[in-house]
Amino acid sequence: LGIGIGYGVYARKIDKEIVQPSDTKATPAKMYMDGVDFTPASRNVLFGYQFKSVAALAPLTGPIVAVQWGWLPALLWIILGVFFIGWVQDYGTLIMGVRRDGETMSALSYKLISPRARTILLIFIYFYLLLIMGAFGNAVGKALMIKPQVPFGMITLVLMGVIAGQMTYKWKQDIILTSIVTVALTFVGIWVGTLPAVSGFFSGLYGGAESPIIFLGNTQAAVVGTLLMLLFCYLGSVLPIWSFAQPVNYVSFWIVTLGMVGGLVGLLIWRPGMGDFPAFTGFNAAAGPLWPMLFVTIACGAISGWHSLVSTSGTARQLEKETDALPVGGGAMFMEAGFAIMAFLTATVAFGGWQGFLDAGGAGAALAVFAGGLASFLSHIGVPLSFGVAYGSVFLVIMAITIMQLVVRFMRVASSEMLGDKIPVMKNMHVGSLVALALTALFVLIIPWMTIWVAFGAANQLMAGLALLLVALWLLSEGRKHTWALYPAIFMIVTDIAALLYVSYINLFKKLPAAETIQSTVASALIGIICVVLVIAALILVWDGIQALQRAKQAKPVEAA
Repeated sequence: LGIGIGYGVYARKIDKEIVQPSDTKATPAKMYMDGVDFTPASRNVLFGYQFKSVAALAPLTGPIVAVQWGWLPALLWIILGVFFIGWVQDYGTLIMGVRRDGETMSALSYKLISPRARTILLIFIYFYLLLIMGAFGNAVGKALMIKPQVPFGMITLVLMGVIAGQMTYKWKQDIILTSIVTVALTFVGIWVGTLPAVSGFFSGLYGGAESPIIFLGNTQAAVVGTLLMLLFCYLGSVLPIWSFAQPVNYVSFWIVTLGMVGGLVGLLIWRPGMGDFPAFTGFNAAAGPLWPMLFVTIACGAISGWHSLVSTSGTARQLEKETDALPVGGGAMFMEAGFAIMAFLTATVAFGGWQGFLDAGGAGAALAVFAGGLASFLSHIGVPLSFGVAYGSVFLVIMAITIMQLVVRFMRVASSEMLGDKIPVMKNMHVGSLVALALTALFVLIIPWMTIWVAFGAANQLMAGLALLLVALWLLSEGRKHTWALYPAIFMIVTDIAALLYVSYINLFKKLPAAETIQSTVASALIGIICVVLVIAALILVWDGIQALQRAKQAKPVEAA
């Protein structure tokens, strides 16, 4: 109900009365159509692309980790966060990108904040994106891709995505036919992956259940899984977006959406209760104090800074009409909140209550909790539990890796903008992509998942605060009401700087002195230092942003907010 009111009333009011989109204005996709980045896409295709480009592991694992404070704080933040902040960022950055010719966040910061803001933001973005790759890559390469039932389904998805791109843009086939064929065959591929002969082949490739340790505690299976993941991301970074990233994400949208719908139907049939699951466990939990850590633990589902990069540098360059901005940008964010609530339910009701949740692994085993919970929901509509667990694992890989391919694309663009003039080779898309992937491999194979997850969450939400600040500055420069973006920006920036400082303190002054291995020493030092760098960069951007707000108010009168 809250999500419906947020989109149907609040978002539509902002769209109609303040932004006032017009279909008579040419969008960047039409003005600069190049068949690579600027490509007009229908609302239906673009909604699927946007949703699968913004919804990753975070809205599925974040709520499961966050219920360590109890179910009530987690649920309230998901609902209130998306209502007042999440959709504002997604829609605001998308329409800002469209109105500003599809400019990147760095270009927008240069023009709206200050010249030095471009360089500072690029540094912030690159380290932030590296944390995304480390957090998601750790889950995919070392926990999910090593499951022998998973790889064949993922290979099928990639092939179907490529075929979907050809059917849509080269063969001019109907989108309904394209969707039915590619989605159905992908489900078949996921099922084939569970057959003993196929899963046995991948088990042999990885080294079997007793895969030997190669270095720094990483098994042969983890190394092979990581390499397969990196290959996928490389292709997503260097191939034209219409031929790989967009259609793969579109097919993925239907795979995950149908799974969530099936899970929801099973949940409604089953109608389990929360049992002994507590509403509130206390202000302090294993992940730290409720404020600020709850707000960064649920790194998506309520709000996510990653969405601003997708909206400005990706979706804004593909939007066919301005009136598509709200259903594509805002609609996808509200749908992601629904996914976060579904993940929240896998933790709170699928295992019978608090003790069942702990027995399933608790917050530290969020991936297994989600896969097992979704399988339980699907079993009530007749899906075999064994297939449901395998599908749940493929589901999680899809949610992560379809985002990671775009992260690498943005990393090589950021490195080109930062270093291209001084180091020309960095302008080469292959070099930029390989550098990003090499750094990803380092983070994945050295830093444990939970260690990097909270740092990623804090950086991700701080990126959202900075993006909202840019939206407020853009609105002010256009003479439009801006406080609906500025107030959320202030809350997110203060909260997330506090979270980064907390994570840095824990790693540099608690974990680092107690480290007993080279791996734990390097991991704690890296995370702690990166958090400090992000805080310094953010403070510079905020200072320049405050001055830019003052200049904008003096230069141009605005409507009363």
